[in-house]
Amino acid sequence: MLKRTSILLLPLVCSLTALNARTIRGVVVASSDSTAVAGANCRLFCGSRLIGGASADETGAFIVDTDENSALNLEISMVGFSPTDIRVEAGTKNLNLGKVWLDEGVTLDEVTVTGNSVVNSQGRTIVYPSASDLDASSTAISLFQKLPLAGLQANPVNRSISVDGGSPVILINGVPSTIDDVNALLPKDIEKVEYSRFTPARYADSGRTGLISITLKKRTDGGQVYAWGRSAVTTAFVDANIKASYHQGPSQFSLQYIPSWRNYQRVYDNRTQSFIGDGFRVDLEEHDRNPFNYFNNALSLRYDFCPTAKTLFSAAFNITPATSKSRNIAHTIDSATGEYDNDNLTTNRDINPSLDLFLHQDFNEKNSLEVEVVGTLSSSDYRRDNSYAFADGSVADYLMDVDSRRRSLISEVSYIHMFSPKTTLSAGFQNTISRSTNEYLTTDYRPVLTENNNYVYARLGQRVGSVYLALSSGAKLFWINNDLNRRHFIRNLSSVQAAWNIDRSWSLQASFRYAPEIPSLTALTDYPQQTTPYLVSNGNPDLKVADKLIYSLGVSYVYRKFQASLQSSYADTRNSVVSDVRYMGDGLFLSQSVNARYSRVFRNDLTMRLSDIHGFGASLYVGLSHYQTAGSDWSHRLTSVDGSLTVWWNHGPFTVSYWRKLPGKYLSGHYVGKDENGDALQFEWRPDKHWTLGASWMYMFDKKGTRYPAWDYSSVNPSYRERYIENNGNMVVLTVSYSADFGTIFRSGRRNLNNKDSSSSLLQL
Repeated sequence: MLKRTSILLLPLVCSLTALNARTIRGVVVASSDSTAVAGANCRLFCGSRLIGGASADETGAFIVDTDENSALNLEISMVGFSPTDIRVEAGTKNLNLGKVWLDEGVTLDEVTVTGNSVVNSQGRTIVYPSASDLDASSTAISLFQKLPLAGLQANPVNRSISVDGGSPVILINGVPSTIDDVNALLPKDIEKVEYSRFTPARYADSGRTGLISITLKKRTDGGQVYAWGRSAVTTAFVDANIKASYHQGPSQFSLQYIPSWRNYQRVYDNRTQSFIGDGFRVDLEEHDRNPFNYFNNALSLRYDFCPTAKTLFSAAFNITPATSKSRNIAHTIDSATGEYDNDNLTTNRDINPSLDLFLHQDFNEKNSLEVEVVGTLSSSDYRRDNSYAFADGSVADYLMDVDSRRRSLISEVSYIHMFSPKTTLSAGFQNTISRSTNEYLTTDYRPVLTENNNYVYARLGQRVGSVYLALSSGAKLFWINNDLNRRHFIRNLSSVQAAWNIDRSWSLQASFRYAPEIPSLTALTDYPQQTTPYLVSNGNPDLKVADKLIYSLGVSYVYRKFQASLQSSYADTRNSVVSDVRYMGDGLFLSQSVNARYSRVFRNDLTMRLSDIHGFGASLYVGLSHYQTAGSDWSHRLTSVDGSLTVWWNHGPFTVSYWRKLPGKYLSGHYVGKDENGDALQFEWRPDKHWTLGASWMYMFDKKGTRYPAWDYSSVNPSYRERYIENNGNMVVLTVSYSADFGTIFRSGRRNLNNKDSSSSLLQL
């Protein structure tokens, strides 16, 4: 009887449950531009108890089912937006909330900003890319063109990023990365960018300028495939980037391949120079054609294992086979010997496989430790053959044939302790040991070069109210054995950084750094080689350390959709290293690096950005620099203006953008160079969420394409050179990309070490 009663009551219970069940749905959109906020977190609470949740899909739509018929609270949040709470009244009916609007805003422990996506915190600028910037960007480089980051320049032609003219430290989820890794990112995956023109103490020994830290959005997809490629219509110009990643359980696998190929035939050099010594002078006029080609392949395979939330082990294998070939076909008018022809051929084959092992351990919320070991085996086969055919029928050959083999091991330990949210201490130790063998085939000379490079540092960060201070100090200990020459260097590296967030609109930053520049293994290599009838090149084992002091002061302003910043900096380098030529006698001159008395650079730059004006946006940068350099009996000065402009407009699946660079000059010793020119008009179309098609017109109305003018004011070897790549002139480039997400995936942002050996013992001329 009881069994029958249960069977009869079961449909009734199910009916009551179905009666109480209800569905709450809606669409989450950004209040700034009505675009969907994909991935918004929607959580349903009954009192303090979580009873259901869902994530908004790519259209912003969400659905939450519940059996509760009492009054409920729906919380909707998304990083980069101010959260909102919606009260759901008691009842059993389904509820359609329609559009739920989220305001852009960021909340930090220092400052809360609403209505824009830029904040300043602990000496860094933090940018949450807006939906409109993401819609107008198909690549990470095009997104960085639009971000209000003073001192940062993103070049869409060569897909590079620079900070104050140098290469920055790049972190992706805390992992030191390369520009290739940045180019493999999809803009929609970037949650925020932390930026500083000040290089942290941890990387002060790397020779980098500034910091870019990219945090990716948390993913619920199991894997991702991304393929990007571009090629010119009439020029041998091909770049590609292919990346795939997949996660299963505690393991994640990723594979990345980046090929790049060029084959340029219309490359020209026009040069006039003189060699002037005691009682000797020769004037040269050279007209050259310099065709070149290269094929680079970068392959990376990585495995991450995360058994617990506190532990991460990573192993990565990287290899980059590269080949290059260049030729110099020149006709020279020589005031001493008449006219002659020069045929120069240079080939290079490089390969540098490396294995990277890494371990991260969190002991608790305040203490963490990272350990890394990287081993590299690199080889380079370099051939340079110079042949001069003179009018009298004689021929002179100057050869540089050398095979280089390098073995290195890099070890690093980093420790971080948080005393409180306001006080942080970090310390670490880095060591690089290497052994290089260069075999000069023409002489059978086989020097062995070794180095032991150590760097230890400590950094203390402290926030007092709205002011943030950071003090750091470190020691670099560098031992080098360059065949017959042995050098030991011990130097301190110290810095002070201060940032004051005056209010929501204004902030002030100041810094000081002592950054000695220790000569590299290559610069100290002592092996003279004659490359032309008049010139011998060599390293300099007697080079001194260049002591560099850097001061900077900057102010930034944010008001709604407008951002501006102004910075002044002064760099004073004593014993600066410059390239110099001196007369040795018998019509021969020696080119090598020497120490000058000083090099001083005073720089001012202004950055302004306006965006989100009915799909339009613009970013402007203007810089003014003054250079001073002096040696024992010479001095030079130079004032230069440089700048860049980016304008874009996005409407639905279409984006039009234009980038223009105004190249500036720079002074190094006697040498004056001009930055690479460039401009690009780009059209993009996204037919769906997977594909992007684009076309670019680069170096518009410029028949000479990329140009590199240069001057040398040396009293011994004055010269002027005009180099240009005609293949790039009026170049039309077609671009296509495809991306797809699937399954479940995790991303770990807790790795902060990822060293690699980029040094060389070979002086290539």
